Formats: sequence, C-alpha cells, structure tokens
Amino acid sequence: MAEKRSAKLKRLVDVQRHLEKLAEYELAATTARQAELAETMDRTMNAMVSLEEYHRVFARDYAANLSRLETRNQQLKIAQQLQEQKILKEKTKGDRLEERRVEAAMDEDRELQDEAVYNLVELALLRLTSASAKLNHE
Repeated sequence: MAEKRSAKLKRLVDVQRHLEKLAEYELAATTARQAELAETMDRTMNAMVSLEEYHRVFARDYAANLSRLETRNQQLKIAQQLQEQKILKEKTKGDRLEERRVEAAMDEDRELQDEAVYNLVELALLRLTSASAKLNHE
C-alpha cells in the first residue's frame, strides 16, 4: 500500500526537529567554550596585573596570549551568531513541514470521509436496484 503523504511529512518533521536539536547542541558547546575562554582571559588578566615578581617576567607572554584569546573570543561570538541563525532556520523549516503535515492529514481524513459517504450511497443504490429487481421478477 502506498505510504500516506502525512506519514512521509511526519518523518521529515522528525528529521528536521533532530537537525534543530543538533544545532542547539552546537550552540551549547560554543557557549561553554566561550565561558571557558572568559575564565582563561580573566586568569591571564589577573596574572598580568599581579604584583608578584614571577608574573612580571612573563608580562609580554601574557599580553600575547591575551591577544590570541581575544581573537578566539571574537571567532566564537561570530560562530554563536551563525549557530543562532541556523537554529532559527531549522526551526522555521520544521514549523513549515509540520503545517504541511497537518494539512495533508486533514486532506486524508476528508478523503476517507468522502469515500465512506460514497460507499454508503453505493450501498443504498445496490439495495434499491436489488429490491426493484426482486419486484420485477415477481
């Protein structure tokens, strides 16, 4: 039997929702990396301004490291924006597919109801023709 359109669309909706969740997980991972990076930047900054002698020796290295961390922070911010856009795009696709699935299910229900009415009409016509055939033979 041919698979119904609504069932096919339901599978597509499920796949789309899965893609949406994957995009959300990517965003969560990026957010966690940003938090770790912020903590590292804070530690580096605290070491730079520290009055401890051994930190002053590495002040130039700390500054270079802080610059690299800032660059990485900017990259993560851009990645976060892209991932947020991706989530929105995947959600929109899923919502549209869900709307189409609902419409297809309604069409299929309407088709089943129409078929049931046609069957009732056909059954009634068969009864009438068989009853009239009995009358004609008598």
